[in-house]
Amino acid sequence: MDALCAIDLDTIIPCYYISKFKKVKRIYDAHEYFSQQKEIITRPSVYKIWHGIEKKYLPKFSAGYTVGHCIRDEFKKLYGVHYEVIRNLPVLKEEKEPEPDNKEKIILYQGAVNEARGFEFLIPAMKNIDAILHIYGDGNFVDQTKALIKSNNLENKVLMKSKLVPEALEKITRNAYIGINLVENTGLNQYYSLANKFFDFIKNGIPQVTMNFPEYKNINDEFKIAVLINDLNTTSIENAINSLLLNETFYQGLKENCHTASKKLNWQQEEKKLLAFYKNIFG
Repeated sequence: MDALCAIDLDTIIPCYYISKFKKVKRIYDAHEYFSQQKEIITRPSVYKIWHGIEKKYLPKFSAGYTVGHCIRDEFKKLYGVHYEVIRNLPVLKEEKEPEPDNKEKIILYQGAVNEARGFEFLIPAMKNIDAILHIYGDGNFVDQTKALIKSNNLENKVLMKSKLVPEALEKITRNAYIGINLVENTGLNQYYSLANKFFDFIKNGIPQVTMNFPEYKNINDEFKIAVLINDLNTTSIENAINSLLLNETFYQGLKENCHTASKKLNWQQEEKKLLAFYKNIFG
């Protein structure tokens, strides 16, 4: 091996000691702010363990990269490391299938159906939204989501779908009208998040409703591709979705901006930074 790359804190200890034993370079790849996940920071004893690992081992990885500027800056402030930002952007295909002329107005949630993704607020909001919500995915909040659908009498308006392989999901995404990317503000991992689905919606020309968190705001300030909400509550979600459903001119403007943004926010552009990083590592 020429180097070892630790992916998040759950691999950092073995990578550190093996790199020492093998006398090879080591790199840290932070897919998220691991110690600040809601599942960790809300359990003090668990947080103590992971935060201790972070404090001890992350400074030992002087070379690394992460998914956003906010996490990079936090690592620099806390541990003095200077990491690169390599975002997980989708591959931009040169040729796309023609988009359907008469899109049914489907609101799409794709990804993990987990707690802290706003389902407690999104489901009730659908009562006053003239569209259908499709949920594709699986996770630890599926049963609760089904219960929310039933208790709000929305069985015909909110449809739970199965998880799909990426190729099949992309076809679904392209036929959606609005994308949903909601995150509860619990912990810096959520607040500094930059979800894959955020870029998937952009790539496929789908205006979306997402959070007014730093990473999303910075990109939206540049490209104007989404409606941002400040608070995760039913009224905010309802108003944001309806602003897209009821204002065709506004909607089409965001849609065009998505197509413009996708020319820059794609893996063909981002991979150049990753290749340059490793070229620099090995001289």
